[in-house]
Amino acid sequence: MSKRILVVSSANMDITLPARSLPAAGETLLCDGAVCYSPGGKGVNSAVTLSALGAETVLCARIGRDSHGETLYDYYKECGIDVGHLVIDKDHATGCAVILVDAKGQNRILCYPGANRYLSASDAEDAFLCCPDALYMQMEIGQDAILSAADYAARHEIPIFLDAGPARADFPLENLPPLTVFSPNETETELYTGITLTGTDSMLAASMELFRRVRAEYIVIKLGDRGAFVCNGRHFKFITAFPVRAVDTTAAGDAFTAAMTLRFLENGGDINDAVRYGCAAGAITVTRPGAAYSVPKSRAEIEEFMTRKEAEL
Repeated sequence: MSKRILVVSSANMDITLPARSLPAAGETLLCDGAVCYSPGGKGVNSAVTLSALGAETVLCARIGRDSHGETLYDYYKECGIDVGHLVIDKDHATGCAVILVDAKGQNRILCYPGANRYLSASDAEDAFLCCPDALYMQMEIGQDAILSAADYAARHEIPIFLDAGPARADFPLENLPPLTVFSPNETETELYTGITLTGTDSMLAASMELFRRVRAEYIVIKLGDRGAFVCNGRHFKFITAFPVRAVDTTAAGDAFTAAMTLRFLENGGDINDAVRYGCAAGAITVTRPGAAYSVPKSRAEIEEFMTRKEAEL
């Protein structure tokens, strides 16, 4: 039986601008290619991944009653995402992100939250009527919605997976209930802990600091093309990345955490196997441009990718 996962998070229209390099202060550069409009937002990138991998995916988010919102709504339905708890906000515009992608595939993102900012605690709590097997969240929505959804899930013994991006220095991590997985990337880890990740010792120190602030079963630090660092407070492990040529890193972390979450729920809680699976999803994502359009298309695609890469070793 497929897992039902409630995604309480963000929805955006992304505008991707390719450039050989990023502009300096006061400098104007021409784009190195075509402008691309595509569905995005950390929540949607993850929801599309989960749905493609076979999860019953319920999206709780807010979009505006505008042309971007109409396009996104239709796209979510095409992806098989349950939109019964997607709120259409008549007062605020759909969120939008401008993404600059350089020649190495690295991105810089400027996000206008729009309707995402107004996802409420009651929106989140109402979405639990779908009776999910797990709650999946990110930090691209309001604090009240995050804490309310997490508290509701904890009271009903629903496992909680929190992707800790984008980093928010003012977020009261100590107020979160016990989580199954808390997963920041390198930049977010440094902001939450004040520790720069330079090697194993610093990663372990940062994990211990995160455990001091967050009650989680596992800390999973995303390390981009190096893989991920997994810690349960007693043991740690590096999971190496699958080598690929990066075209665009947008949505890679979202695909990683979503795939990891589903695999963890399906494999009986083997975190190392789940993180390895997430690394494969992230690696596939960086080989294609765009946000939600770039995530893995199916479970078979990930399995074929892992088999091929492991055969190359």
